[in-house]
Amino acid sequence: MEELVLALKNTLGKKGMQENDICRLADYIMSFFGYTDSVIDNRLTSEDRDVFYMLEEEGLVTTTEEEVHLKKGKMWRIHYWILKNDQICRLAAIPDEEMMEKDEAASIYDNISREVWAREPPSQSH
Repeated sequence: MEELVLALKNTLGKKGMQENDICRLADYIMSFFGYTDSVIDNRLTSEDRDVFYMLEEEGLVTTTEEEVHLKKGKMWRIHYWILKNDQICRLAAIPDEEMMEKDEAASIYDNISREVWAREPPSQSH
């Protein structure tokens, strides 16, 4: 769940989605998947499916299908939505890497004296 929230922050959050909406979306997504990494498409409403298409565009889910032969000789296709766990983990790891890079870059300023930062040069008494 934590990784999914971080992945959503690094995708949809960067596009303006608020943190409370991201947390609600993560709960919503996990209500379908639970402890598995796939959900059957027939279970989704058209509104749910719209959300899953958006998640697919962000690279968080993908689809697959299975063909089953029925006794009457017909073919039945079952469509599934699959959580892309490896992509979610990769996207969840982005903030730590970015923060580390920013901290290293910002640390250069720690070594600069206060005099350098002063707007006016120190007064010299003669």
